[in-house]
Amino acid sequence: MVYTIIKLEGSSPKSWEDAVNNAVTEAAKTVRGIQRVMVDNLDCKVENNKIAEYRADVRISFKLER
Repeated sequence: MVYTIIKLEGSSPKSWEDAVNNAVTEAAKTVRGIQRVMVDNLDCKVENNKIAEYRADVRISFKLER
C-alpha cells in the first residue's frame, strides 16, 4: 500500500482537541481512508490578553487509491 500525508491547520474557540478534530472532520469530507493524524504544533491566537482561538498544525495520513 501507498500512503500520502497532507498538512492542515485546524482551529477552535474551545480547545486544542477540538481544533484537531475540526481538521480531521474537514479532511474527511474529501479524503477517504484516513489512517492517522499527527499533531505537529499547537498555538493560540490572543486578543485583549485572552485566548481567542486554539490552533493545531496537523499531518493527516491516508491510503492512496489507485
